[in-house]
Amino acid sequence: MTKSSGEAPAIDGDAAMTLLEPLTDIVTQAGAAILSVARPSMKVEGKADGSLVTEADMAADRVIAEGLAKLVPHVPTLSEERTLLAKRPYKNSFFLIDPLDGTTEFVAGRDEFTVNLALVTNGKPLLGIVSAPALGLLWRGVVGHGAERVLVTKDARARAAQPIRTRKHPGSGGAWIVAVSRSHMDKHTQAFIAARPGAIRQVLGSAIKFCRVAEGGADIYPRLAPKSEWDVAAGHAVVTAAGGKITDGKGGELRFGEAREGFLVPEFIAWGDADAAGQ
Repeated sequence: MTKSSGEAPAIDGDAAMTLLEPLTDIVTQAGAAILSVARPSMKVEGKADGSLVTEADMAADRVIAEGLAKLVPHVPTLSEERTLLAKRPYKNSFFLIDPLDGTTEFVAGRDEFTVNLALVTNGKPLLGIVSAPALGLLWRGVVGHGAERVLVTKDARARAAQPIRTRKHPGSGGAWIVAVSRSHMDKHTQAFIAARPGAIRQVLGSAIKFCRVAEGGADIYPRLAPKSEWDVAAGHAVVTAAGGKITDGKGGELRFGEAREGFLVPEFIAWGDADAAGQ
């Protein structure tokens, strides 16, 4: 961990590993806060960009904000629910948070919603945690140190972890397994999938799509349309830590925390087999 005068520290992989367990505690507590909200009677509002926000989003955001303030008060945060506080571009390290990814799924009564937390260093996701509290699952990883799938009890008091790894694509004779969104699809992503004859689609909600790639259950997750940085960063870190690769549509790397309008990633592709990227 290094620090320049007047700036937040740059957190490296070894330092990130020491934060993994306490950050997992914070994320699981945020998930418990979401599950404590009664969905049939909760307040749901629309934001200026047309997306939804609920009292569950705000409850999870409070848990994460308070937890990070105690654990790492010197590291700045960018949360979907507190973008007015953003001071971009971020130098060195910062946390990038989506307190409730898949709010549409949550409001619809489905369980494929997640809590996403990423630690970004020098523009690249280094640590990622994606929790699916209603499924009792969590995925986490630190780039260069591997990734895990974690079983979590509903009260978030007990966890059991097992290492995960992306899978090698089976080659020209094998079908691509493609993780796709239940709620969003665009013509460029449709064309990308259509260019892979016989592709098998796995329809999933939220950042779980990244996690299926990370654990070897899917080969690829393409999104060739804009997506918010907080939707992408945690999954980016988990897939990379598990042996995969994230690129833009032309094979270039993604950058986070810069002064991009609307906090948007223009496009991305999550590849399980890093050697297959660009095929």
